Amino acid sequence: MADKPLPPILDHDPGEATVFHPANLIEASRQQKNLPPCRVPEGCLLDFDGELLEALVSTGRAMHDPGWPCFHTRLYRWKTGRNEYGVIGGTIGAPFAVLVAEELFSCGCQALVSLGSAGLISQDLQPPFFLLIERSLRDEGTSYHYLPAAPFAAADQEALNRVQAGLDNAGITLVRAATWTTDAPFRETPTRIDFCRSQAIAAVEMEAAALLAFASATKRKVVCLSQVTNRMAQGPKDFDKGGQGGLESAIRLCEAALRALLAA
Repeated sequence: MADKPLPPILDHDPGEATVFHPANLIEASRQQKNLPPCRVPEGCLLDFDGELLEALVSTGRAMHDPGWPCFHTRLYRWKTGRNEYGVIGGTIGAPFAVLVAEELFSCGCQALVSLGSAGLISQDLQPPFFLLIERSLRDEGTSYHYLPAAPFAAADQEALNRVQAGLDNAGITLVRAATWTTDAPFRETPTRIDFCRSQAIAAVEMEAAALLAFASATKRKVVCLSQVTNRMAQGPKDFDKGGQGGLESAIRLCEAALRALLAA
């Protein structure tokens, strides 16, 4: 009997050079919009929900940058003390998060932090809490276009340790653990959840495996954070982030992580 063909997601070489480059897309957008060349801040943040960005804008801490030449997103410049960071909101899902990451690094970004939103898998933790992602189960598609097939994508340990030290120095506590990255948020079945618990996975989210694979393949500085806020809509207080106090905690976390990652 002939071997069954591989599914398309596995039937390619992730090391082969691409034809379509992010810098070319940015240049096409820049020309269409008649914009000058753009250089983003060296430290940038992807904000999954966009709520952190809304808080920064509403309090005058972040301003829209009309020179960001992207067809799909708006970039804001967040000034805090002597530092300035780029922030893009609504980067939901693995393909979109990596698309934006590719564009940012092509425009001068040197270090990227992603803040996602996650559902609880672990039976030993209580939401809400923040998570520093060490590795993520690759149950999405994007990571397979950057790294050979394997169960997990892992974060760079030096970058993680630098960020952890920076958070410790700032008095910020969080959990450091693994996640499950899915492309199908409404297909979190009991069987899959049990498997993830057997792998010591703390939470499920939608971007980390792809971003970590991108970082590993391209040698970029990327750290993924997540705010675990829910048990997948199984409880009365699910998705409660703690109001304005919770947002300020997230802002403080991201600022400390960006500062530490840039220094790594």
